[in-house]
Amino acid sequence: MMRLAGKTALITGAARGIGRAFAAAYLAEGARVIIADIDERRASETALALGGDNALAIGMDVTDLHSIDNAIRLAEKHGFAPIDILINNAALFTAAPIVEIAPQDYARIFDVNVKGTLFTMQAVARHMIAHGIRGKIINMASQAGRRGEPLVAVYCASKAAVISLTQSAGLNLISHGINVNAISPGVVDGEHWDGVDAFFAKYEAKAPGQKKAEVGAAVPFGRMGTADDLTGMAIFLASTESDYVVSQTYNVDGGQWMS
Repeated sequence: MMRLAGKTALITGAARGIGRAFAAAYLAEGARVIIADIDERRASETALALGGDNALAIGMDVTDLHSIDNAIRLAEKHGFAPIDILINNAALFTAAPIVEIAPQDYARIFDVNVKGTLFTMQAVARHMIAHGIRGKIINMASQAGRRGEPLVAVYCASKAAVISLTQSAGLNLISHGINVNAISPGVVDGEHWDGVDAFFAKYEAKAPGQKKAEVGAAVPFGRMGTADDLTGMAIFLASTESDYVVSQTYNVDGGQWMS
């Protein structure tokens, strides 16, 4: 049986990478999916490629509360409501030594990773409550939120905040029948890591691709993760199988972190 049959999911940052993999997995499990992304053109291409009539592309900026509310209104207008599942996947990365962190980089990372997560969660939770939905909210944390890293202070702090928001929101929203949990990936291969590798090449004087090879070799499982490695947990947390799971952050990282 398809575990998400009859459900509608909103996934932010779903035009590519991990968000796209989640969308494909949810569609395969019978859900309808709203592909929400700041890149509306690419979101439309992804929706057409993956889901046809079962996928809806919506342009959405998670740092803009009006854009979040408008995305929900558009979902309702196009019949993709009520929303049963939210994945807060949209995120940005940056790296720099402490003495070189720029205020604008700090502001942008926290705007997307923390403010975006909080207020998208708030808007969708209000929608779920108004429709009497016993919903599932999944936030994307990171192993970087579990401990600091010398060059990744701002990103680590933002993902630590996501873990904390998940705990608080989960405790608050379960009274409305809404489960809030998070996934904490390790190092995940993909175009995102090309940018990460470039930061380390700059600050650690490494050749392009060297940092990526090093972190992959250090994973106990023996390789970097892929977006598809995360989809099983995303399906579980969206399904009825996780009804008694509240405020948890699950490591899906090949054995890099134990908690």
